[in-house]
Amino acid sequence: MAVAAGGGRGVQSRVHEMIPLASLIRRELKSEKTEKTVVRFGCAAQPKKGEDYYLVRTDCQRVPGNPSSVFCVFAIFDGHNGNAAAIFVKDNLLNHVIGAIPGGLGREEWLHALPRALVAGFVKTDKEFQSKGQTSGTTATFVIIDGWTITVASVGDSRCILDVKGGDVSLLTVDHRLEENAEERERVTASGGEVGRLSIMGGVEIGPLRCWPGGLCLSRSIGDMDVGEFIVPIPHVKQVKLSKIGGRLIIASDGLWDALPSEIAAKCCRGLPADLAARQAVKEALRSRGLKDDTTCIVVDVIPPHSLAEVPPSLPKELNKLKCLSFRKKSRDSNSKLAKKLPVACVVEELFEEGSAMLAERLGNQPSSLSETHSSLFGCAICQLDLPRCEDISVQAASIFSTSSRPWEGPFLCVGCRKKMEAMEGRRPSGVKVP
Repeated sequence: MAVAAGGGRGVQSRVHEMIPLASLIRRELKSEKTEKTVVRFGCAAQPKKGEDYYLVRTDCQRVPGNPSSVFCVFAIFDGHNGNAAAIFVKDNLLNHVIGAIPGGLGREEWLHALPRALVAGFVKTDKEFQSKGQTSGTTATFVIIDGWTITVASVGDSRCILDVKGGDVSLLTVDHRLEENAEERERVTASGGEVGRLSIMGGVEIGPLRCWPGGLCLSRSIGDMDVGEFIVPIPHVKQVKLSKIGGRLIIASDGLWDALPSEIAAKCCRGLPADLAARQAVKEALRSRGLKDDTTCIVVDVIPPHSLAEVPPSLPKELNKLKCLSFRKKSRDSNSKLAKKLPVACVVEELFEEGSAMLAERLGNQPSSLSETHSSLFGCAICQLDLPRCEDISVQAASIFSTSSRPWEGPFLCVGCRKKMEAMEGRRPSGVKVP
């Protein structure tokens, strides 16, 4: 993967199957022949409160020391009630996600393990930040690009869209605003929160729906310990594979999306290289709405290495007549979300999508062949630490949301992470107290 432009704490590792480095490198070289892409990106930001942060890493490696295993990470963190959470997540989330992926995996296995690792990484980052006793919070939209495969995990209302020229604009994230998401409102109230508008003198209610205590408009975030654990850090995750014509991602905080619909944002960026497109999107948002919030945008182009254009070329007219940017409906197999290939006429293949806020469901859906081969028998699925044999508790055990007939099987949680899971599900009060 070539990249062109316009940054943890150590943990005790689990013991995994050892595979010779030479074997891993041979796998990566073989994969590189079919998955090689060029990634070009640009970033632009206009601060108002100074609570937006972004992360760009183009030098990550699945196999340390092997440049053919490079993948890219792009992320935006929109903080609220201060910037401490956004800074902490920017500095730690990537390490926690990578730390949750077993060692010794080939590329395809690594991509299959990524959705669950993202859930574990988000929850671990939230748990560590809350332990500091600070009350700020942040959204997180976290994008990993490996060849033609794009994996997006998100909490909050920052957004990532995909634009393939000649097709429809597609949303790769889900907005976790209480005002707009009835399912999330039901979950929050069922877990012990109260949802309502701000009440002023005379009992008049104003503004968007909020969660009380705290008054947060979002149902998912990282941090926000003063609101309640039912505001969960469990991300919506979507994984797709582009066709060889490539595509463009626009990742931005709500300062941009509150001003521009997804289609308008994509349209104003077309025909421009990534760096200019990011600046144009921010400029258009300010022109439309003014500077009412921090506004941050990252534009990323994923294109074939032989392409001389800065953005993916238009599709043939014959293909445009079809609904080009369409996703195959995801598999309903509870153990594997991997979908079958789409017809050649389609542009994007959906590999995985899951948005459940129940941790037992998200950690328990690992394909059995992968978990049996590469998982530690008694390691916490969140903390990544080995557990004393008397302390491990299966994520499936006694969960009211579990349908497992074998609750003695993993993955396992330590006592602290199990308490956090129960608090997020409303089965116990939050163990974190505001000083």
